[in-house]
Parts: sequence; structure tokens; C-alpha cells
Amino acid sequence: MTYQRKIERVNALQPVHESDIRVAGAAIYPGNWELHDPFLSMMNDRFKPGAFGLHPHRGFETVTYVLDGGLAHEDSKGGAGTLGVGDAQWMTAGRGIEHNEHPIDENFVHALQLWINLPAKDKLVTSRYQDLRGSDMPVRKMQGVDVKVFAGQSGEVEGPALTHSPLTMLDISMQAGAKFEQQLPSDFNGFIYIISGSGRFGDNAVEADATQTLWMDRDESQQESQISLQAITDLHVILLAGQPLKEPVTAYGPFVMNTQQEIEEAIVDYQRGNFGS
Repeated sequence: MTYQRKIERVNALQPVHESDIRVAGAAIYPGNWELHDPFLSMMNDRFKPGAFGLHPHRGFETVTYVLDGGLAHEDSKGGAGTLGVGDAQWMTAGRGIEHNEHPIDENFVHALQLWINLPAKDKLVTSRYQDLRGSDMPVRKMQGVDVKVFAGQSGEVEGPALTHSPLTMLDISMQAGAKFEQQLPSDFNGFIYIISGSGRFGDNAVEADATQTLWMDRDESQQESQISLQAITDLHVILLAGQPLKEPVTAYGPFVMNTQQEIEEAIVDYQRGNFGS
């Protein structure tokens, strides 16, 4: 029997930064590692050139999803590129990388910036990029519903993203009144973030709208589960779910490891220039 997931909690966007060149709110606030496992944080970010400089990462992955504008990026390992609306950059920081991201012009770019934890065995893998063009993503189409599959599976449609632990990332667009159900492994922890519009979510039909984060419940004793969505107005959401790592998390700024000793090693490696130049 398929377990019908409910919405367990709803989080409002939490302001974290406001200036002339950057306005950011936390859709997932960092620090609640066990509750959000394997997700670390997610920012709803609007920024202009100068908001960020070159900065390092180690021990996790970043997913940058562009909602408006154009985004350029470059890194210390020779990588560079640009992203447009609907594109995602899946960066595995792994053993260490320095990178920078900025708008392609003087206008604001609007993006979601998600951090996903890496399993302990993969903390020091070689860094890599996956540029996932929205126009190239496989789409599952139903009446009034389009589902772009970036990672994992929806129905018979599989996404191209390579992940270090089992993950699902879907971009779901629904016309007003449309309904949709997504199958998920029952042990996956996951959430729905509303980009625009409003809807009712889960077996308990929780009503929510733009910029809210809805966390699904889960029952690991079940064999299968699914989450239901119904659009009140035209609705645009992303759905992310993943298998919890159930490992200790020690974080220091842009380094996310399992122990304090590993954090200290990351700092030394960075200071020695081992993240590239």
C-alpha cells in the first residue's frame, strides 16, 4: 500500500541579508542538520555584481537554479560558463575548489542556492560541474502539468544529474486546478519550495503560496510513498527529496565535514593553495 505523505511543517522565507546589491532569504536555514538531512541550506538570492567574491568550498555540493537574469561563473580549476533562466549548475565541491558567480550584466540575477551534503566516503572526491540546461531536461507531461526532471525519476522519466547519494530534483509547473502526484521512496526526506502561485499540498491539503517551504513527513516502515499537489492558481514549485545520510555534520563557513579535525585540515589545505588558483 502506498503511504500518502502529509505536510509536516511550513517555513516562511527568513530574511538574512539586505543591501543595495543583494537581497537574500533562507528557505532552509543552516544548522538543523539532522532535521533537514541530506540538505544543508537553501537561499532565495537576488544579487548584482559585487555581491560575492572568490570563495572556497569543501565537502558538499551546491545547486544554483536561475529564476531570472543571467549568471556567469568561474573557478580555480579552470572551469567557467554562464547560466540562463531555468538552468541549474550542480557543483560538487568535493576535496576543494574556489569559485565566483556574478550576473552577466549590471542587473539583478535571481537564483536559488541549495547546499547538499556529501556522504563521508565522498567528502574528498574530485571537484566537478554539471551544467543542466533547462531546455535540455526531460519533461513528464500530463494534463495541466509539466515536470522537468533534473535528478531522480518522475513516472518513467529520469533526470540526467549524477548524484553521490539518491536524490530527486523536479521543477513542476501546474495550471490552476491541476493535480499531480509524485512517487518517492518512503525513507526520503524532502520539501517543496513554492516559486510562484498557490496550491494545496499533501494528504492533509495544506494551503501555501510563494516563497514558503513545505517539508513532507515520512514513514520508513512503508514500502512506497507519494506526495500530492493541487494548484489553486497557476503554480511553479521545485520538489527536492533525498535519502538521509545519518552522519555527523561539522560546518565552518564554506567547509562541511564530519569532524572538527577535518575542518582544520580543510583550512590548512586552503591556506596552502591546494584548492587551485
